[in-house]
Amino acid sequence: MQQRSASQFTKKRIRYSIAGMLILMFLMSGVPSFIMAQDAPPEQGAQVEQAEETPAEGEEAGESDEADKEEEEEETATLDSGDTAWMLTSTALVLFMTIPGLALFYGGLVRVQNVLSVLMQCFALTGIITILWIVLGYSLALNTAGMEAGKITFNSFVGGLGAAFLSGVGVDSLSGSIPESVWITFQLTFAIITPALIAGAFAERMKFSAMLLFSAVWSLIVYAPLCHMAWSGPGALFWDLGVLDFAGGTVVHINAGIAALVACILVGKRIGYQTTAMPPHSLTLTVVGASMLWVGWFGFNAGSAAAANGTAGMAMLVTQVSTATAAVTWMLIEWIKHGKPSVLGIVTGAVGGLVAITPASGTVGPMGALAIGFASGAVCFWGATSLKSKLGYDDSLDAFGVHGIGGIVGALLTGVFASTALGGSEEIMIGSQVWVQFLSIVITIVWSGVLSFIILKIVDAIVGLRVEEDDERMGLDLSQHNERGYNL
Repeated sequence: MQQRSASQFTKKRIRYSIAGMLILMFLMSGVPSFIMAQDAPPEQGAQVEQAEETPAEGEEAGESDEADKEEEEEETATLDSGDTAWMLTSTALVLFMTIPGLALFYGGLVRVQNVLSVLMQCFALTGIITILWIVLGYSLALNTAGMEAGKITFNSFVGGLGAAFLSGVGVDSLSGSIPESVWITFQLTFAIITPALIAGAFAERMKFSAMLLFSAVWSLIVYAPLCHMAWSGPGALFWDLGVLDFAGGTVVHINAGIAALVACILVGKRIGYQTTAMPPHSLTLTVVGASMLWVGWFGFNAGSAAAANGTAGMAMLVTQVSTATAAVTWMLIEWIKHGKPSVLGIVTGAVGGLVAITPASGTVGPMGALAIGFASGAVCFWGATSLKSKLGYDDSLDAFGVHGIGGIVGALLTGVFASTALGGSEEIMIGSQVWVQFLSIVITIVWSGVLSFIILKIVDAIVGLRVEEDDERMGLDLSQHNERGYNL
């Protein structure tokens, strides 16, 4: 009895200690943001004002020379080798996130008879989406013909066909200070990983043919237009609204998360879900995949600066801070609730932090990242456990619970912590910006949800969404690909 009491007392002390750490993390993530906001040094401002008030002699000639120089620089603009080198690296890092990162992360989470099916899905999507992007996707996503700043037109929602088959793109074509070919490939890697994320929701039960058909149509009908709305420049819907989405909170994560939720509901639950244990077959693979995702995400976020500059550097820092904070937050919550921290929990928390910081990575500071990491770790834990259990949907690998919910948390908090008053880089009114962010979330949910539902229904009518019951019990490795993941 005394030993049991001592053991219970020790467990209580551990839980109280963990709870104290969570409270401390919460305070640290919020309070310093108000304290550490920095204004421009007054001396610098005074110097600027003085320079404006007391121009040097020959001002008109000087201004004329400067104007001539600026025009000459614009006419003779060339690529920046530093920016190009960084974007080449970032592009490789983002591709690395899908193959092998996401493939291994998801592959370890499924049961042993389905591991190859997940790896195959990620690999096949890399090929299919590449072809579609070159033929049509890039033009639909980023062609700016017909756009007019401040005016809603058809091309506020989707690009034209002027860049179909990469028309007009050559060796010397530039996008800013980098080759357009590099920019095309960088954006392609985003188009690849987004439908691959959705595959986690219907893992272990969807036909390979149905997955390919759905993903192909979805990338053109859902992803490309949303990409255009957010990133194609003045005249695009989200751009003109003033939405802050630096690297894909709406375009990638909320978009994929909502499509994943719709897909897992329409496909239906796995046989034995909630009555039969379905543990991951290899957490080792999952940890390796999660680690690759963490590293690759620096290309995802810092690469979205499209330059090797201070914005890229800060994006890298806040990505690290948010990810680490979310991982530790999930671990501590799980430790309190279940008595032991799990490897699956900490890596899932890390991915939640990566997701949430994505829209904010170019505009928030380190303290904002700390707050976003803490919030995403806690809310994604609730979404992937309590919410899923209560509503009963079978989101196999928590694509909605992590990417959908994490993306929503990140998009909303971007409107808060991007403010210069809280250590961010944007001169915004927090209330107004949060409203704009909320509006973008609603538009994304409706856009992705409705169109994904329609596409899935059409695919179901053509080839059927789900494998036969016997094939599902056998496993998709054998039933869909006639191979085994392991021959031991």
